[in-house]
Amino acid sequence: MTAPDRVETARLVLERFNRRTGDALYEAVSASLPELHEWLPWAHPGYKRDDAAAFVRDSLEAWKEGRAFDYAIRTRNEPGLHLGNVSIWPVSRMSRTGEIGYWVRTDRASQGLATEATDRIIRLGFEDLVFHKVTLRIAIGNRASERVAEKLGFTREGVLREELLIRGRWIDHTLYSLLDHEYRPLSRAAGQLG
Repeated sequence: MTAPDRVETARLVLERFNRRTGDALYEAVSASLPELHEWLPWAHPGYKRDDAAAFVRDSLEAWKEGRAFDYAIRTRNEPGLHLGNVSIWPVSRMSRTGEIGYWVRTDRASQGLATEATDRIIRLGFEDLVFHKVTLRIAIGNRASERVAEKLGFTREGVLREELLIRGRWIDHTLYSLLDHEYRPLSRAAGQLG
């Protein structure tokens, strides 16, 4: 199971990480740390360049092994500016289920970037990776991420209680899902997503 190194949307270029992308990743995380810190365990106050470099190394290894496919989000106009990440990974090969995770830097939030990038990665999941089901796990209270799931037509399946430990506190997550036969009609309307 593999994914393409690069995919595009109307505004975005989603590219596989490489060894040169660590500094841009570090800058984007640093610029967004107060917001990311609330929802993501890896976004800790002491986040350093070494953390970004370790993520890139792990990402390259995971890609080779088919465990996860992480993409840097960029725009066509500003190819050197890291806008965030979007990732897809297999959860169950037998049931052909994958999961997507994403974040967008704070100063570019509310521009539809997460929705556009996630929509493209969903298509990759159904068409390239041949998943039957794609899921999102979103921390309860993360309204921006919930809006992405809603815009893309995901179904809210339920609450995963105490799903993730973040800074000493267990956080509940909502599980959302989208099935391959539900996505096809949505993909035709992708130009209407905002």
